[in-house]
Amino acid sequence: MKNQAANLELLLDTTKKTNTKFITITSGKGGVGKSTFSANLAYKLWQLGFKVGIFDADIGLANLDILFGVRCEKNLLHVLKNQVKLKDIIIPIEHNLYLIPGDSGTDIFRYKSEFMFEALIEDSSFLDSLDFILIDTGAGIGEYTQTFLKNSDDSIVITIPDPAAITDAYATIKLTATFKDRIFMLINMTKNQEEAEMIFNKIQKIAQNNIENIRLEYLGKLTKTPLISRYGKNRALFVKEEPNCNASMEIEKIARSLAAKLEQNVLVQEDKKFGKFLKKILGHF
Repeated sequence: MKNQAANLELLLDTTKKTNTKFITITSGKGGVGKSTFSANLAYKLWQLGFKVGIFDADIGLANLDILFGVRCEKNLLHVLKNQVKLKDIIIPIEHNLYLIPGDSGTDIFRYKSEFMFEALIEDSSFLDSLDFILIDTGAGIGEYTQTFLKNSDDSIVITIPDPAAITDAYATIKLTATFKDRIFMLINMTKNQEEAEMIFNKIQKIAQNNIENIRLEYLGKLTKTPLISRYGKNRALFVKEEPNCNASMEIEKIARSLAAKLEQNVLVQEDKKFGKFLKKILGHF
């Protein structure tokens, strides 16, 4: 973290303001590869030329620093306690790719005030040039996850070919549909494209029959392979270390599809700033 805060403003081009898209990545059940997918998707979006931030919002199990192979000495809790500035905790993974560390505990929601909100908005202005901020939430449909789902622009729900995971994914989709008209879905650890499409079609049919005005969109699949878990254990990103492997190609296809789908949404919304996003999240509790 040497000279981390001092170098951030040089790394980020703050002269160009963009319409930052906040995307929550979640799952109904733990153990479906959500954080591994989030980290590799962030890196692939960056490789495609986008400016990306990834916010570790998995309260209770924040671990993206491990996946990126970096040290996280301070996190958002230290910012909320007014011990450091937001710039002090941001970890540059690459030029225009940044990790925003969360905290492994619910204490993060106890420190809030209107003064803190305004200071946070001002302090986070250097992030306003990012194209995407991915939010890696915890599994399940708890209050914290619901708040991120409600306040993000879009959501990706991940499941695997497991009956319990599929059931929990549907519950997450049903909840998310109360906040969002459109929900993206990713099938992880699948045998092949046919199995992934079968699972998606099954969930989509049930959702259309039981959830009013839902728009469930297939984002893609990741084929089950030992390579993904091996790189997870070794604290490395497979899209970085093996860019030409099948899993990396699948992530690239997903990243391109996501970017294209979001580009089609021409509605420009106001206040697309990380500080104001956090104000909405923390103000809920």
